[in-house]
Amino acid sequence: MSGPESQQEEIQQEIERTRERLGETVEELAAKADVKARAQAKAADVKAQAQAKAADVKTKATDVKAQAQSKATEVKTQAQAKATELSGQVRRSPVVQRRWPLAVAAGVLVAGAVAVWRWRKK
Repeated sequence: MSGPESQQEEIQQEIERTRERLGETVEELAAKADVKARAQAKAADVKAQAQAKAADVKTKATDVKAQAQSKATEVKTQAQAKATELSGQVRRSPVVQRRWPLAVAAGVLVAGAVAVWRWRKK
């Protein structure tokens, strides 16, 4: 079988390989020519990327929100502590302790003047 039959088999095999390569090439060309399918594939890819980016942004926003809430709580606590401290200092102040009756009397005087003024206006 080393003669013409062998050559014929080799030629047949070569023809088969060529047909397979030609079929693959045709499929590749058809895929490139199918613009709609390529556009849909690209759209799906872009959509997936956008969803991933949105998830990433959402995660970062959640982290920033948590940090902001933590910082706000910390600042609130510090402000309350400082207000309590200052309130205590004001109450212990000798000026306030001596003059608070004067402030109350002035408030009563102002309230009385407003009441008389409104009564006369009627």
